[in-house]
Amino acid sequence: MSRKRIAVQCLLITSFLFLLSSCTPTPQAPLKTSLLVYRFDPPAFIEYSADLQPVKEIPFSIPPSCGFDNAYSAPVGGFLAVELNCPSGQTVLFLDVGSGSVTQPVTDSDSHFLTWTSDGKAAYLKADSLGNAEIIRAYTDGARDPLAINEFTYDISAWPDSYDFTFTFSRGLGYGSELHLAKHDGRITQLLYTDPYNYLSFAHFSPDGKHIAFIKTPDSQTPFTVGELWVMDADGSNPRKLADADSGHGFAANWSPDGTKIAYVVRENPEDESADQNSNALVSNIYIIEVESGKLNQLTKFDNAHAETPFWSPDGNTLAFTEVINGRMEVQIADMATGEIRSLLTGSTCCPAWMRK
Repeated sequence: MSRKRIAVQCLLITSFLFLLSSCTPTPQAPLKTSLLVYRFDPPAFIEYSADLQPVKEIPFSIPPSCGFDNAYSAPVGGFLAVELNCPSGQTVLFLDVGSGSVTQPVTDSDSHFLTWTSDGKAAYLKADSLGNAEIIRAYTDGARDPLAINEFTYDISAWPDSYDFTFTFSRGLGYGSELHLAKHDGRITQLLYTDPYNYLSFAHFSPDGKHIAFIKTPDSQTPFTVGELWVMDADGSNPRKLADADSGHGFAANWSPDGTKIAYVVRENPEDESADQNSNALVSNIYIIEVESGKLNQLTKFDNAHAETPFWSPDGNTLAFTEVINGRMEVQIADMATGEIRSLLTGSTCCPAWMRK
């Protein structure tokens, strides 16, 4: 074989190996887990490591005349959506946890947080709820997309690893509500479930996207009552009640990361009529139900306080939630292996949010 032919073959082999290496995905570093909680005095978000050691403080003062409603972490990435209650209405801010910078995606009207997209790059918001209400997708880089779905939508759930989502709306008191699946930004929709006697809220896909859990709240003028936790297949089939649950206070039920269990809030004083009207009279605890068997486990044992929405850590080993006693809020941490529950931080705190970035 000639030297020229050998040289050509070597060049071809080298080129092939280069192309092969360029097509090989670059290994990415695993996402790191952290927990964010809000401390009221001095005002700041406190970031904790996966082993719950404080690592960073991010100063965040609530604007004058506004109240702090809640904070929601993107499923991936370093952003928090912070919802405030201001004289002009609810306002959503994006907080970049890395830089501490804050942006306001909607500045010309009120805005209400619905959920994050599954990739964490945008949030679904309801804007101008008392005027020309619309549902938008607001990106953390400042872009906005209007969505062609019902303006009376009050709840959205993003399908895992997809831009498809469910949306829930009501036509008014006495009409119950409807839950639809939306594709192509709402241009194609499919009715999944309707209930003329209840409001459907906090619809959440299971981690594998095969099921949807939601809370039913009686369609009545009673603001706080006992509702029901339901689950159904993602196509709307096989709906079934799992358990009674608190409703009206805005407490969601959340799937465990492995999709086998759901943590939710149960009202313990349903016979107390004052708790139907006054949220401060609520006594509630966190329960965990095994979806297949229906087996229940009572996690907390409060008899003079109430527990709010529980949030699973990404590894499923820990639940974080806010306890409220005598009007004072404090974040609690529950170890799922031992059942131990402890305060995360001395002082008034709220709104735990697990983050993967």
